[in-house]
Amino acid sequence: MGIKKLHYAWVTVLVGFLTIFSCIGIGRLSYGMILPSMGKNLGLGYALMGYVGTGNFCGYLTGVALAPFVLARFGGRKATAGGLLLISLSLVSASLSQGFIQLIISYTLTGIGSGIANIPAMVVIGRWFKSSMRGKATGFMLAGNSLAIVFAGFFVPLMNGTFGESGWRAAWGTMAAVVFLVSGVVGIFLREHPSDKGLEPLGETGASHSCAEAKIKSAECRERQKNTLLRLGSLYFIFGLTHVVYVTFFVTSLVKEHGLAEASAGKLWAWVGIFGFASGPLLGGFSDRAGRMYGMAALFGLQTISYLMAGAGKGEGAVFASIALYGLAAWASPTIISAAVADNFPLEQAARAFSITTFCLAVGQIAGPAIAGRAAEAAGTFSPVFLGLAAITAAASLFCVAYGAREKATAARGG
Repeated sequence: MGIKKLHYAWVTVLVGFLTIFSCIGIGRLSYGMILPSMGKNLGLGYALMGYVGTGNFCGYLTGVALAPFVLARFGGRKATAGGLLLISLSLVSASLSQGFIQLIISYTLTGIGSGIANIPAMVVIGRWFKSSMRGKATGFMLAGNSLAIVFAGFFVPLMNGTFGESGWRAAWGTMAAVVFLVSGVVGIFLREHPSDKGLEPLGETGASHSCAEAKIKSAECRERQKNTLLRLGSLYFIFGLTHVVYVTFFVTSLVKEHGLAEASAGKLWAWVGIFGFASGPLLGGFSDRAGRMYGMAALFGLQTISYLMAGAGKGEGAVFASIALYGLAAWASPTIISAAVADNFPLEQAARAFSITTFCLAVGQIAGPAIAGRAAEAAGTFSPVFLGLAAITAAASLFCVAYGAREKATAARGG
């Protein structure tokens, strides 16, 4: 018996993994590790450091808005590779910055590149897998975020220890070279569609999502897609609102309210990246089998327990349990949302639909920290903030269970 040939869909997953590692992991998630030494070296206060982060975020939203047009004009391979190339060049510029102006311009361009690279990569992966495997495959790709968190956690301190006050420059310069290499890998190996390699999408043929077929233009499908986009956007907004508060304030709460040293809190936080490796494949695969809404219900359920532990738990055991559960849910939402978009929208509409849901995520991410910060100041502690997050995600989980049951009942009736 001969060895079964590896389907090229898995090559696409690996290329996507490297893309997410570069455009989101290095392009956005590494900033927190770079920030202390960079701010000290350039003499930036907290306000200016915050403006740089905001510039990156605004750039990312701009990239997300541009991505559907870039994708339509140049195709997924050129769009993704081009976005990564912009990240690489802008990180070189950022590493050479001598002051605030060059830094914020450079890092805003990094954000634009991140948005342009991310959306096409998420859309292309949906073309290579049928619905029965789409969630798991997307989850493996998004594990690139976890690798970036772990990588930055070890690499940036190493550069700071080796190069002193210029360590942040060496770190960003090296990361720029890594992203440049990945852009070359994307240009060589990424393929838009299985038909480019004479293949069919990987996975079993299950119940069809007729409105995802390009030829379906009925009013019923348009209404169904509108409702789907509203539902997915609302759930993504809730995820953005709640998860960014935890990311922003949990380590601070460990230091100020639990009495942990910053180094100890940082080491605990690294476990988010480690547990996050299982997040997308685990819950994405579950959503393939049980349905997207049940997958989102499980995600919000894990977050609910995590937030309860953060708000009411006592001792290191509760802290670690909160971090572990948060890590297990960390990358599941973009995994399931992108799979659901591919399930319900034809190829030419998928990029626009995913961009819209990503904007909903961004609105939640903008609103969350401001609301939570005021609430914590008023209460004098973060505990009621985390308990409030738990209430929101618990309600979202119950909604997803109810809607998932409705979908199953509708499918059983053949509707």
